Amino acid sequence: MKGASDEHPVTFTDTVTEEKSTHGTASGRAACLHHCLTYVATRAIVVGLGARALGIRLHPVAAATALAVSFGTHYAADRRVLGKGLLEKLADKTGKGGFYRLADFGINNAFHLDGAFHHGCETVAALIATTKATTQ
Repeated sequence: MKGASDEHPVTFTDTVTEEKSTHGTASGRAACLHHCLTYVATRAIVVGLGARALGIRLHPVAAATALAVSFGTHYAADRRVLGKGLLEKLADKTGKGGFYRLADFGINNAFHLDGAFHHGCETVAALIATTKATTQ
């Protein structure tokens, strides 16, 4: 649903009522926004509790910047609108569009590229978060 657009709508069937609904760009953006907000809120809570348990004091500006990077990159990667998504464009620009589109023999390379991109961005966010960190 996060990649739904008016050009490529997503049809959803409710498992209980079996009612079908079609979702376009506005619904896709809202779903992606909701996903990213809950993801970053969860990350903030877990990192805050983890830092406290380990006796690490994160600088508030660094932590907020890291969460902003995490949110922005997560939204950009997960808003996979067919033909317009960030990861698809990156794959095409680097000559790896065929690799990105490969989805056969149990392989889904868009999924793998998405995961690798998220891990890379979270590493950058972690480095930012620990800028000026001190021990308690």
